[in-house]
Amino acid sequence: MVRLRTAKRATTAAGGHPAAPPGQAAALTLDSVTRSYRRGGRTVHALDDVSLTLRRGRFLAVMGRSGSGKTTFLQCAAGLDRPTSGTVRIGETDLSRLSEAGLTRLRRDRVGFVFQALNLVPSLTVAENTALPMLLGGDRPEDPAVRERALAVLAAVGLADRADDSPLTLSGGQQQRVAIARALVTDPAVIFADEPTGALDPVTARDVLTLLRDAVDREGHTVVMVTHDPVAASWTDEALFIEAGRIVSRMERPEPDAVARTLAGLGER
Repeated sequence: MVRLRTAKRATTAAGGHPAAPPGQAAALTLDSVTRSYRRGGRTVHALDDVSLTLRRGRFLAVMGRSGSGKTTFLQCAAGLDRPTSGTVRIGETDLSRLSEAGLTRLRRDRVGFVFQALNLVPSLTVAENTALPMLLGGDRPEDPAVRERALAVLAAVGLADRADDSPLTLSGGQQQRVAIARALVTDPAVIFADEPTGALDPVTARDVLTLLRDAVDREGHTVVMVTHDPVAASWTDEALFIEAGRIVSRMERPEPDAVARTLAGLGER
């Protein structure tokens, strides 16, 4: 992989909850976050008093059964949805203090997204799709610095030679690489990935996970990945398990068999 910037290695956390090293802010903090809604005349807690500190340069898997709250976790953590109570911070920024316009700017400039639904724009080239967050922020497509940055991240994912092609000419795995390049282009504080390998074959999924792992190890990025796949989780530094809107278990250096057993055990609670 082409190195985009100097890697930043985080120090070992102390205690049961990983904390930011002295003098260094955490990448992501959730403090007593609850997300509630009304259904059938009763209140349902999609998230229930969730607290988490994720230091920079970590790769976190968020796991749980369908309806457990893991997608709501991602949406609140990424500023796509506002919690009912509690606070979410990306770096030092308290998302609850931002207006809707401020949240939009934060998601564009400081957050990267990689979703199973890639949302590439067919009318744009691969390079233009990659640079889209910069263009939405006001950069001009003819600016040489914009193309230079797009080509740098495309080189990092092995697609520099396809920069001027339509995304429609790419395979599914190549399109996912473009989505990763787009997530990297603004050098975000956190990259959120929602089932990024869910629609891929095992070989292509491994390629995508390698790119995300390299983004953490070589570039010091922070990645939060929702996944149902124990093999995908084994690429991360830590797996977090959610059940009924609560964090019920955490696993350092997750291995597929141990993750599968933990997921199976959630159904027995």
